[in-house]
Amino acid sequence: MPEEVLARYQAGPKTGVFTDGSCEGNPGPGGWGVVWVEDDRVIAEQHGRDSATTNNRMELRALITAFQLLPADAELPVYSDSELCVKTLNEWAAGWEKRGWRRKSGPIANLELVQELWALKNAHPGVRVQWIRAHDGSRWNEYADALANSYLR
Repeated sequence: MPEEVLARYQAGPKTGVFTDGSCEGNPGPGGWGVVWVEDDRVIAEQHGRDSATTNNRMELRALITAFQLLPADAELPVYSDSELCVKTLNEWAAGWEKRGWRRKSGPIANLELVQELWALKNAHPGVRVQWIRAHDGSRWNEYADALANSYLR
């Protein structure tokens, strides 16, 4: 399936790490996918599955894997089509950490994954986490989506 994506899509950034998570039902079986590309060439890719999960957990797992792939001195964007995950890292997590990992309005969902991801982001100061629109024809975002959904086959 990812090879078909390469032939079908051309648009979008050509360098970065692209992540996606997917779930059939929510909760239900799910998968995640990560592809690291530089100048339109695949450097690394990984994907995995969970038999009972949620979409948000798979999105977080994909981002965790993206950071684990990268050296600490990496300077490139990591893309996610999950606004929730991007806002978690770029806007909310610092405040939650200062308040002892609490939100004003209640508990933080998937706290153990959020904390793991936050630590990885802080260990990679040159990596920017950016939102990318889902299913807009961006080649590598579609590729990450295909990896995330490969658990269906």
